[in-house]
This record gives sequence, structure tokens and C-alpha cells, in this order.
Amino acid sequence: MRSITRSTLRRTIPLALLAALIGSFAGTRAVAAGRPVVVELFTSQSCSSCPPAEALLGQLAGEGREVLPLAFHVTYWDHLDWRDTYALPAATARQAAYAKKLGGGSYTPEAVIDGRVGLVGSDAGAVRGAIATAEGAASAEAPVTLARRGGTLVVAVGAGQGAGTVTLVGFDPSHATRVARGENAGRTIAQANVVRAVSDLGRWSGQAATWETPLPAGADAAVIVQGADGRIFGAARLGPAT
Repeated sequence: MRSITRSTLRRTIPLALLAALIGSFAGTRAVAAGRPVVVELFTSQSCSSCPPAEALLGQLAGEGREVLPLAFHVTYWDHLDWRDTYALPAATARQAAYAKKLGGGSYTPEAVIDGRVGLVGSDAGAVRGAIATAEGAASAEAPVTLARRGGTLVVAVGAGQGAGTVTLVGFDPSHATRVARGENAGRTIAQANVVRAVSDLGRWSGQAATWETPLPAGADAAVIVQGADGRIFGAARLGPAT
């Protein structure tokens, strides 16, 4: 099934202060030399073609690679017999924005690799090939560091070249959902890195900046710095609380 749906604080700081801030975060979440390749799966519990794609995303999440896999559950299947328990309008809107950039419309399961390539999310060979290609090109033009401060998330984005939106994603590392009706009736679907919240913190324009915001819904969080054309300048994962 395809869809025609198209659907806080910011403070710029001197580079030296940002460097000190990043250093203070090292014990919480170190900054990688590059950045992870971002893999976004657009999926639905009501889509019979989606469980293999969810399984592949789970494999990627468990391989310890420099990959940030995220499952965005869309809303446009919810008119059928089953309403996806994790569907978000923001996920549907994000996929629609990719459809305008990449072409091909909105469909499930779709995997978008590093914001620039969209393909069938259950095609393991194509997905892994696209990840390998993106890994060779990935660099952290906008180094990102995340840290918890009580119930607050502190996001630091370093200086670099480019401009883009700073997007905060809250997600749960795993769920198992028993689907009672619809195309997947009677199945229990194992789901990895299920997105629970999506919000934009603000704009990054090449200068070092920080944001402080409440922790989003979900057990973990990630930040993506992304240009208008889909290009990813930086990305990082917080990691679950210990």
C-alpha cells in the first residue's frame, strides 16, 4: 500500500567555551571521530510487508556499527482495522518531506539512508549497500554531543561548515507488539528503536551553539543536524540511562 499523504532555549556560545562543554560531557557520551550513518525506517504495524524491514532494523541496531537506526511509525495505515500503537503525525510529515526531495511518494516499508537515498526497507542487500556507501562519505561537519542533566537534555553542536535544522528524536530501544487485527492479525512484531517523539530545537548555521530542553518521550534520544536538501551534517545518540 502506498500513500499520497504529504501530509528551548537556544544560546550561541564562544568556541572555546563549547570545547570545554564538550570535554565535560566526555564521561557521559564521547564524540565519535566521524558520525553514525542515519537509517530511518518508515513503517506501520498494519503493513504486512513491514515486519521483515523491522527485523532488519533490529539487526542493525544490535550490530554495534556506526549506524543510528530509527523506526518512524506513520499514520496513513491507521484507517484499516488496526491502529499502530506508535504512529506519529510527525513521522508521516517527515516521510512526506523526503518524498518531495527524493521522489517516489510515501510508502512502507521505506528506508531513507543518511537523508539522501530512499529504498525498500526490507531489501537487506540494498539497505546494507547504501549504508556502506554512506559510511565512506560520512563526516561530522557539525559535531554533536548530548548529555543528561537531571531531567534536562543538553545538546552541543560544534562549529563547522553548512546550515541546517537541529532535530531531537526520542525513542525506545525495543518493543514487542501483539497485533490483533488487520494485515498482521495474530502476529507479534519485534520492533527496534521505535520513535516516540520528534521536535526541532532550532537552526544551526555553522557556529557553535547549545540547547537545553526537557528529555523527550522514550528511553533514549538522538539529535540529527540536517540541511534542507536532506544532507546530514551531524548526528549522535545519547544512550540509555545507567
